Amino acid sequence: MIVLKIIIAIIIFSIIIIFHEFGHFLLAKLNDIQVNEFSLGFGPTIVSIQGKETKFSLKLLPFGGSCAMEGEDGDSDSKRAYSNKSVLARFCVVAAGPVFNFIMAFIFSVILIGSIGIDLPEISQVMDGYPAQEAGILENDKIIKLDNTKIYTFRDVSMYTFFHSGQKINVTYQRGDEIYNTVITPRYDKESDAYYIGLYGSSNRSKVGALSVIGYGIHEVKYWISYTIHSLFWLLTGRISLNDMSGPVGIIQTIGNTYEAGMQSGGLTLAVVNLLNISILLSANLGVVNLIPFPALDGGRLLFMIIEGIRRKKINPDKEGYVHFIGFVILLGFMAIVLFNDIRKLFLQ
Repeated sequence: MIVLKIIIAIIIFSIIIIFHEFGHFLLAKLNDIQVNEFSLGFGPTIVSIQGKETKFSLKLLPFGGSCAMEGEDGDSDSKRAYSNKSVLARFCVVAAGPVFNFIMAFIFSVILIGSIGIDLPEISQVMDGYPAQEAGILENDKIIKLDNTKIYTFRDVSMYTFFHSGQKINVTYQRGDEIYNTVITPRYDKESDAYYIGLYGSSNRSKVGALSVIGYGIHEVKYWISYTIHSLFWLLTGRISLNDMSGPVGIIQTIGNTYEAGMQSGGLTLAVVNLLNISILLSANLGVVNLIPFPALDGGRLLFMIIEGIRRKKINPDKEGYVHFIGFVILLGFMAIVLFNDIRKLFLQ
C-alpha cells in the first residue's frame, strides 16, 4: 500500500510539472525558439529519447523539470536562440509555465465540480455560544459577503475567517428574500488553537448547470490562488514558520495520505475526488510560487524582462545569468531546509 501511495503521488506531481514545462515548450515552439532538452526530474538521466531537435529525458529525482532552450542563460549566435528573440516573445515563453498551471487547475476544477457539484454557502448549523449565534444568524441563512468579498461557496467563508482571525468581519447574509448585515469577530478556541465564528456548512453538494460549472471552475482556481498568496504573506510576516511548510517529500506523503483516506471512507470514487482536489491546489500553488519575482523563478525572469522593456535596452545575459545562479543556490538552500523538515516530521509521526 505504501508503494502504491508513493507511485500515485509521483504520477500526480509529475503530471503537474510536465504541464508546466509544456507551457514553456509550446510557446517556445510557437516563437521559433530552439528547445535543446525537455526533461522531467533533476539529476542523472535515467532514459532519454532524441527527437528531431529536442531530447526528451526522464531524470532520477522526480521533483521538478526543465525546458532547456538555446541561449537561455547566455549568448548564442543562433537566430532561433531564446536570447535573440524579442522581449514580448521571451515574456510569453516564461509566463506560459505558470499560466498552464492555472489552466490545468481550471480543467481539474471543471471536472470536479461537474461531477460532484459545489458547497453553497448555506448554514446547516449554528454553534451555541459562538459569535454567529450571538449576531442572530440562523440555520438555512446564506452568506453573501464578508466585508467586501463576495462569497460563492462555504469554503470561502472558512478561508476568509481563517485569514482574518481576531478581526471584525462585516457579514452580509440572506434569509428568505431579506438581506441582513451584522458584524462578527471570530473567537479563539484554546483546545483547537484556532478562531471560529461558529457556523457549519452543509455536507451536501449542489449540482450546477454547464455555464455555472465554468464560472465556479474559475472561482475554484481563484480560491486556491488566494489561499496560496495569503499563506505566503503569513510566511513572510512570521505568522507561520518554515516548519509549517511542505516540500516534495511532504507533498508526496500528503497525496498518498489523501488517497488512502478517500479509499477508506468512500472507496475509489472519493479517493479520485480527493486527489482532484489536491491536484487543483498543487497546480495553482506551483503557478503562484513560480510567479514570485525572485531570481531563478519564472517571476524573476519576467521581472528582468519588464526592466528591459522599460529601459529599452537589453540586460547583459551573463550578469542576468549570474543573478539567477545566485537565486538558484538560495532556493536550493531553502529546499534543503524544507526537505529536512519533511524528513523530521516523518520520524516524529
